[in-house]
Amino acid sequence: MPIRPENKARYPKNWKAISVEVRTRAGWRCEGSPGIYPDCRAANGEPHPVTGSKVVLTVAHLDHIPENCGEPGNRPNLMAMCQRCHLTYDAAHHAANAAATRRRKAGVLDLFDEAAAA
Repeated sequence: MPIRPENKARYPKNWKAISVEVRTRAGWRCEGSPGIYPDCRAANGEPHPVTGSKVVLTVAHLDHIPENCGEPGNRPNLMAMCQRCHLTYDAAHHAANAAATRRRKAGVLDLFDEAAAA
């Protein structure tokens, strides 16, 4: 997944090296998405066995926090995922962000939003 310009500062300066480390750990294959497609092992650069599209292996933050990358050799929060697994894993998170953006643009105050209470 491309990093949005507004989020770039949240990633460590050595993100490219971290990303390569995670994908190398996974053998340049999808590690699957927990609870959704756990057995996916689509290979980077090859046609996806289900979708047929060319696999571009990405690195997913399981907690959706770009700053949380762990330490070299110990990155349990990061998984290598194909587009199908990554987008499916992030779907609820993307929907929540989109809803919050729509509310913000409409000028609606979310009384139960933890960030608004701080």
